[in-house]
Amino acid sequence: MNNNEILLKVENLKVWFEIRKTIISQPLYVKAVDGVNFELKKGETISLVGESGSGKTTLGRTILRLYEPTDGKILFEDKDITNLPFKELNWYRKETGFVQQDPFGALAPHFSVYRILEEPLIINKIGTPESRKEMIIKALEEVKLTPVSDFINKYPHMLSGGQMQRVVIARALIMKPKLIVADEPVSMLDASVRIEILDLLRDIQMNHNMSLIYITHDLATVRAFSDWIFIMYAGNLVERAKTDELLSNPLHPYTKALLSAIPDPDPSNRFKLREVPPGEPPNLINPPEGCRFHPRCSFAMEICKKEEPKEINITKDHWVKCWLYKEG
Repeated sequence: MNNNEILLKVENLKVWFEIRKTIISQPLYVKAVDGVNFELKKGETISLVGESGSGKTTLGRTILRLYEPTDGKILFEDKDITNLPFKELNWYRKETGFVQQDPFGALAPHFSVYRILEEPLIINKIGTPESRKEMIIKALEEVKLTPVSDFINKYPHMLSGGQMQRVVIARALIMKPKLIVADEPVSMLDASVRIEILDLLRDIQMNHNMSLIYITHDLATVRAFSDWIFIMYAGNLVERAKTDELLSNPLHPYTKALLSAIPDPDPSNRFKLREVPPGEPPNLINPPEGCRFHPRCSFAMEICKKEEPKEINITKDHWVKCWLYKEG
């Protein structure tokens, strides 16, 4: 596969969680992901950005088939994995890795670092005990937990938050996957180690030519990290573009508000007005008709309240779902 080939394709993906079903009433659903489309090429990084409740974590977990899709398709190297039974997904588990948000909850407290990293190799019947030890040492060296002898026999409670997250990353890497989903991997870490972990992820992704989906609410961390930025709001992708294009030319009012909220290091700009949209994100059990952002948008028109905008291509690498724009 070369870098122009599609690794992952998501088509009209929907993930609805049923929350009420009785004999006398219609079921209710939380429409966490509601019609998402995109492609990811081998070796590319997507930053999936949105505030809490936007559906970005649900999208990432569904791509990994940790959640069941309600509708749509997930294609991995042209293989349709949307509805494959759990027992037929073993090969897909080897091709994908997951870096969770909370390193404290992601690691079994009664396992040593060695056992944590050996577990996926044992489950997938990879290697001999000797070869597995070599793989574990190499993974720890790659995430810069060195000298390895200082960490390999420790338990999670003996490590710092940043060290635990490095173990989580090593576990995601141990199977040499083609795709890693990293869900807010630095949000629970001290500011002093966040850049280190992001730099580590970037270096690993480039060294292995892996694809990466980086989920975050913080646009400030993505500039030097991703090829694409996807903006998610209320279960929809409202804007997606190459990183430099989106940061220099944001189109959707929600994207502009997110960019406006990034702290400015220049003290002379501390009194600058910021575009903070009023109100709260919508209830995804009963989202508003039309554009889901229109109750908070200062540019909302009548059509925004009645019809959901279609995603349109503004330039070669820039798409947006907004009635303020026309194709091309």
